[in-house]
Amino acid sequence: MDIIVITAIVASLFVLIGLAEPIAARLRLPATVILAILGISIGTGATFLLHTDATDALDAVARVIVNMPIRSNLFLYVFLPTLIFAVALTIDLRRMLDDWVPILVLAVVAVVVSTLAVGYALHWIQPALGLSLMACLMIGAIVSTTDPSAVVSIFRSTPAPQRLARIVEGESLLNDAAAIALFGLFFAYVAFGIPNPQPIDTLLLFPWLVLGGAAVGWGVARLVMAGLARLADHPLGQISVTIALPYLVFILAETVLRTSGVIAVVAAGLTLNFMAPGQLSPPAVSKLRDTWDMLGYWASGLIFVLAALLIPQLLANVRPFDLVMVAVTVVAALVARAFILFALMPLLTRLRLSPRVEPRYRTAILWGGLRGAVTLALALAVTESLRIPTDVKRQVGIIATGFTLFTLIVQGTTLRLVISWLGLDRLAKLDRALSAQVVAVALQTVRETVSETARDLGLARETVRNEAKRFAERVDRAVILADEAFEIPDRERITLGLVALAGRERDLIIEQFRERILPPRLANRMLVDADRLIEATRSGGRLAYLSTARQRLRGARAQRMEEFLHNRLRLSAPLSNRTAERFERLVTLRHILRDLHGFIDTRIRRIHGKRVGDLLHELLERRLEETEKALDGLKLQFPGYAEQLERRLIRQIVLAQEEREYAALVDDGLIGPELRAALMSDIAERRQKLIKRPPLDLVVQKTELVRQFPLFADMDETQRKKLAGQLRTVYAGPGDVLMRKGEMPRRVWFIASGAVELTRAGQKQRLGRGEMFGHLALLKRSPRRGQVVALTHCTLLALEEARFMKLLSRNIPLRQEVVDSAEKRGMPLDMDALPDLPARHAQKPGEEASEKPSDTSPGNAPEKATEKPQEKPAATASATRQDPQPATQAQG
Repeated sequence: MDIIVITAIVASLFVLIGLAEPIAARLRLPATVILAILGISIGTGATFLLHTDATDALDAVARVIVNMPIRSNLFLYVFLPTLIFAVALTIDLRRMLDDWVPILVLAVVAVVVSTLAVGYALHWIQPALGLSLMACLMIGAIVSTTDPSAVVSIFRSTPAPQRLARIVEGESLLNDAAAIALFGLFFAYVAFGIPNPQPIDTLLLFPWLVLGGAAVGWGVARLVMAGLARLADHPLGQISVTIALPYLVFILAETVLRTSGVIAVVAAGLTLNFMAPGQLSPPAVSKLRDTWDMLGYWASGLIFVLAALLIPQLLANVRPFDLVMVAVTVVAALVARAFILFALMPLLTRLRLSPRVEPRYRTAILWGGLRGAVTLALALAVTESLRIPTDVKRQVGIIATGFTLFTLIVQGTTLRLVISWLGLDRLAKLDRALSAQVVAVALQTVRETVSETARDLGLARETVRNEAKRFAERVDRAVILADEAFEIPDRERITLGLVALAGRERDLIIEQFRERILPPRLANRMLVDADRLIEATRSGGRLAYLSTARQRLRGARAQRMEEFLHNRLRLSAPLSNRTAERFERLVTLRHILRDLHGFIDTRIRRIHGKRVGDLLHELLERRLEETEKALDGLKLQFPGYAEQLERRLIRQIVLAQEEREYAALVDDGLIGPELRAALMSDIAERRQKLIKRPPLDLVVQKTELVRQFPLFADMDETQRKKLAGQLRTVYAGPGDVLMRKGEMPRRVWFIASGAVELTRAGQKQRLGRGEMFGHLALLKRSPRRGQVVALTHCTLLALEEARFMKLLSRNIPLRQEVVDSAEKRGMPLDMDALPDLPARHAQKPGEEASEKPSDTSPGNAPEKATEKPQEKPAATASATRQDPQPATQAQG
């Protein structure tokens, strides 16, 4: 009988949860308030039936309700992980990161301040309470927990601005973690009677609870994410693993590592929130979030109803003076919260440590710090403990319950009125004007197509005429309303257009990911960049749009370290992977940017006009040129690799189009599901071959760079490969010093891509691709007279002295380039007079004469070809130095 009654009661609770929303919508109250009222009513009614002789029919039901095994562990280990993980998984994390400073201030600093304020306020009236300081601080920590279910449901049901809702939701998510961590510390002091504890000792343990829990949640979630990616063909298995994740993380952190389980669950949920869109398929992400929305909804409803059932028991022994303690707690908590909102946060804004939060927002946040089931669960944990004194149990139960009822019944029911009074439920003037114009343009577009649609349907002409007349009147009203609206300045229109353009860019990234053109990791990275672009444009306009877009084209900060590992330690794998990823991102970005021109013509121009549309085309074209420039720079550094990525992209696009065509044929009934399955299997097999990005082999790239050097064009393939093995590839960034003044020469540098600046005697000279430096000082055996600094990202080939001298003796174009560069820099060079230059007669006697330039005197060639530089008289050398250029040209 008991199991039947319990099953009926649980089923009834789900019915109450389902009916709470429509009742709340009709009464214009938050659903959580309705659930709390229903829970209190059920608990009070069951207690009343057991203590009266009115009827025996419902005694069994009342007895089961009163004796239900509702313990604090049920809330903390079952409902709380589910609730927090659901909120962390579904919250708009990328937008929340823009307000991370005020969120952390409210979630951590405000919790500490509120705990101390409430604790010391209650300790001030200690003679009447008989509570120790640690017990008062424990109560302060209990009542400092804002309830995620209450806050999220109430703010999502009210017409509050999205930024306000994000700040409050983020605070409620992290607030519980901080407050529960403090509660655990103070509870240990009270329960185990540590003599003369100091609050500062407790606060020093707080960072370990926070950082340790965050590390546990992040690490386990990363492992789970890797496992989920391997279960791509089993979406139900993916969801099952995620359901286990918050409970395992909570238990691991709380019982094994002794850190904060709540913070671990928050970190795990946020990690999945951030990584899932880039590593799981869009249908899997959608199904995952839908599942957790439902689980969070059930957990929120059950935790409120079950917690409310306990309220009559917790308030059973209430006394008049207890109401004073509740009032002191309410005042202290509100004052502490107001101090953070109206004193600390403006100070952080002035110090440029936090974005500005409007006073209206701060007022709504002050009144929106609702408490609920979490506060009651912590109070219940105190009342259940055998180590806590009886008086402390009673005070904790009454103060926590009274404070929760105040926030739910008073603050929760009036929050909508406060938001309306502050004007936060109304669109801004600019948004209203834009809304009017969007409606007018949309209706005009519909009017252009409705007549054709009606004619295709073969409807009666009179009916179509009457409906068209009514629709035309509506269009005219919309146009009049748009004309009378606030005139939007072009500057605002440009900003709105750029925000829409960045949003469309984000949509195209998601579309390509859904079609499996973009790999998960790249899609995740590009989505983060697109979100930053949207936020920067919204706050800074056109200049912020361009500057943020340029930042996306630059190499990552870690690239310097990777270049150092490659240049100094010969560890090329990190740089190779980073460069290949940047290549892939630029190729994809170029493809997406080209598609955005059509969006400007079809959408933005119709709303914001031709002038704004033309300007957006110019800005987009500028981004496209900068992207092409960055991609061309990489092509020069790594020839041939971009073509591999472009071929791969084309094949992926073809596969996506082929897949769509087969789906359309199935929908039209032209092919059956069996044939489609076979075709899809073939596409999946070909797509699997394209998933892995082509490897970027820096050794192979070095050989390709040598092949493209004009100086080495006449060498055969064997010699080029041998030379490539002797050369060392060096990557340099803008500002890197490649050669310092006064250094003794040890190597020669060949510029494969990029540009460097040579500074000598106050004169500056720019050297680019195909040129070399460092050879003159090396040949003259003198300290370097200038300094060379990289102007752009450069790929350089370095050749050691001995190998360069050997190459110089055998490579005629290289000798000519040495002489030409010396002449260009005002340092004439006599190759024959240089010491330690290996003999050139190692070549065949006729080679030099046959390869001489056309402007060389024919009569000089045979004479020079038969000379032996080692036995050359001084007079001949002197005569040669008087006119070095013709002699050098004659030699090669």
